[in-house]
Amino acid sequence: MNTAMTAADTDVHGPVDFLLLEFPRSGLTGRAGEALQDLVQEGTVRLYDLTVISKDGDGAVEVLELTDPASGVGSFSWFAGARSGLISDSDMEQAAAAMEPDTVAALIVYENSWAIPFVAAARGSGGEVIASQRIPATDVAAALDALELG
Repeated sequence: MNTAMTAADTDVHGPVDFLLLEFPRSGLTGRAGEALQDLVQEGTVRLYDLTVISKDGDGAVEVLELTDPASGVGSFSWFAGARSGLISDSDMEQAAAAMEPDTVAALIVYENSWAIPFVAAARGSGGEVIASQRIPATDVAAALDALELG
């Protein structure tokens, strides 16, 4: 199977998603950052942005600097400098508003680069995406659980 891209495919992108992952301050293990690093290194995803936001017990919000070891971002520090400009100040405000007090969240924008060869092949055959929607993993799990019980 040839997955190499040609010069004509350079404007082809996979789906781009954002994800807001919230962690309790007391439960930070670093495993999520390590797993994301693996996905980037394997080429499964291309990371555009990663911002870590802290919300204290009183609701005060701070954007943490990924290069500061004292910030507590742990394994996410590997992504320091991952800024494309796709995350706006308004996006960060909305993310902070969605967070519970005394949590830390990672706001991530990534491209599903595994899909690029498929998108290129579809476009090369005259195909165009006419609808797309993400189904949350929790909805999928609930539906599969309901099937097993039924």
